[in-house]
Amino acid sequence: MRARTPFTVFRVVALTVVVLTLIAPLVWMVAASLKTNVDIYDPGKALAFTPTLENYTKVLQQANYVDFIVNSLWIAFASTVLSLLIGVPAAYSMSRFAMRRSALVVLMARVIPAVSLLVPWYYVFSNLKMVGGFSVLILSHMFVALPLIVYIMMGYFDGLPLELEESALVDGLTPIGAFRRITLPLSTPGIATAGILSFIFSWNNFMFALVLSGADTKTLPVAIFDFVGYASIDWGGLMAASTVVTVPIMVIALFAQKYVVSGLTAGATKG
Repeated sequence: MRARTPFTVFRVVALTVVVLTLIAPLVWMVAASLKTNVDIYDPGKALAFTPTLENYTKVLQQANYVDFIVNSLWIAFASTVLSLLIGVPAAYSMSRFAMRRSALVVLMARVIPAVSLLVPWYYVFSNLKMVGGFSVLILSHMFVALPLIVYIMMGYFDGLPLELEESALVDGLTPIGAFRRITLPLSTPGIATAGILSFIFSWNNFMFALVLSGADTKTLPVAIFDFVGYASIDWGGLMAASTVVTVPIMVIALFAQKYVVSGLTAGATKG
């Protein structure tokens, strides 16, 4: 017990430092969103201040942020659903039929910096008169979401016993029926993981929406820029808008963490 005591103390101290490092910016952001701009610049009111909801009122009523929230939800939902509809069957095919070259192409698409594609995308989509619409944002988000979903689901399908599908074929099911009635229900944690990560990426994405969105399709991360002016920054409104962007993702991650952990570790012990 004496030998283990120093390690226990070190572990507690290390965990405390890591947790405080991660939480401190979030706490400061939420606290700043409840202050006026004068209080934010006053070091004496870092902890003792009178809370106000003025910044949230400005964000939700005066800045039309409800429309931006709807835009972000629609783009994230549509890109995630479409990516799952395409990516899950593709990952199953690559896993069961050993399509290693296709898997290599997916992996290459996964590691390509997305910023390198923005200029060609803008050129192509502008010639097609698609820039500023929802379709171009959904397609651009799918380019990153699809490789992520295929990468996660391939590992998950690799970890599922092939004997289950063979038994279903013996019982009279077709290969598609075995996939739909046996493999797909068993892969729910992996699908949940891929869907959650894809939704989070789309919700937080700033770069694609900044270049490809229009006035009517602006998303929340881009709308935050409205509080950054040429000569000054509305820190209260900026922190309130950032809180509106961050809180939904934190709630989703909190309630879906068990699916994310189980999905990301699937296939790790295969063989």
